[in-house]
Amino acid sequence: MLFEDLNELEVNGNWTPQEKALHEARLKAKAKRRLRKSSSRDSTRESLSDSVSGEPSTDPHSPKAKAAVNDRKSRTGKGRGLPKKGGAGGKGVWGAAGMVYEVEELDADDPNYDESGDTVYATVVPELDERELEKTIHPIVQEYFEHGDTKEVQMLLKELNLGHHKFEFSSRAVSLSLEGKASHRELTSRLLSDLSGKVLSESDMSRAFDKMLKELPDLILDTPEAPQMLGQFIARAIADHAIPMSFLDCYKGKVDCDHARAALDRASVLLSMKREIMRLDNVWGVGGGQRPVKHLIKEMNLLLKEYLVSGELSEAEHCLRDLEVPHFHHELVYEAVVMVLESTGDTALQMMVKLLKVFWQTGLITLDQMNRGFQRVYDELPEISLDVPHAHSIMETFVDLCFQEQVITKQLRDSCPTRGRKRFVSEGDGGLVKS
Repeated sequence: MLFEDLNELEVNGNWTPQEKALHEARLKAKAKRRLRKSSSRDSTRESLSDSVSGEPSTDPHSPKAKAAVNDRKSRTGKGRGLPKKGGAGGKGVWGAAGMVYEVEELDADDPNYDESGDTVYATVVPELDERELEKTIHPIVQEYFEHGDTKEVQMLLKELNLGHHKFEFSSRAVSLSLEGKASHRELTSRLLSDLSGKVLSESDMSRAFDKMLKELPDLILDTPEAPQMLGQFIARAIADHAIPMSFLDCYKGKVDCDHARAALDRASVLLSMKREIMRLDNVWGVGGGQRPVKHLIKEMNLLLKEYLVSGELSEAEHCLRDLEVPHFHHELVYEAVVMVLESTGDTALQMMVKLLKVFWQTGLITLDQMNRGFQRVYDELPEISLDVPHAHSIMETFVDLCFQEQVITKQLRDSCPTRGRKRFVSEGDGGLVKS
């Protein structure tokens, strides 16, 4: 009814401006609807004509179809058909083609800032706290006692960020060596000397020893000889130039602890001695298998002689363990047997049997070392008998007594050499043997 009224108004020529604009808008909308319907009909006809003519239709999996699916143009007829953001947007896109970025100014607050103008990016290792420090240092030191390679320890420390706890490595290494062997203390002194100036500074070393001097009352509970050992560590470190000579001068007249004073006095005495009397590079002795063979033989002879005088089995066992040469214990067995053959009386024989029995029961001397020691005496018995005429009879008695005490095996006892062939008095003695 409204459209008919508008036509009547148009005929009469009485339209208002608003009514005229509304009418024109409706005519445009009607024209657009007709255009869409006609375009859809034409596309349907074209698809039908293609199928009828026998031409293959576009495969949806073909590259053209995929390109049509991935086309960024609007399929609703809206828009201008241009790519979004002018081709400068989307995932993985740096910007529009030909865009020039301005040079970024360096930030002085950047932790990787370099004054030369080149920013260097490096991996930041977090600083170890006190809890992680002990868990990290302890296995490093224990492994070093096994392989003795200071360069490997130096490489491992460079990978860690000890921060202001760097001096803790020296103090903990020395503490662990105090509870270990003499060879461990020698290795620790070498380690401190090699790390000085490379990973640890003189101030770090000085702080470590200063801390240990304050902790001596606690260290002496586990290691009664801690003051003397710490004094030797300080003297060795000064001789190796790991800490300055002025380290001792800083404590003169300022030490109240008796243990710390004993350690400093020990270091001062060692440093004041002449090199001909005492060399500080051998303050701990040469560890284990690094000792010369002549030196080890001399030490074992001294050990046996002191035992024959004192009769203390525990002291002899302690001295043998300190030598740290389990592969050379057959020398002790050899020296003990030879000492019995060269001695007079039964005292040395009984004491040596007792000593070997204790070493055998504690496992300090193994079966292989025991057999090698006795076998060496068996092989040299003809030469020994030249100086000791009754060597064969003494040897038989000693071997039988060792077998009774279960020190040697039956096979080793049976392999003991007997006396040489007994000669006759004369040809006409009727076969009598000289008594």
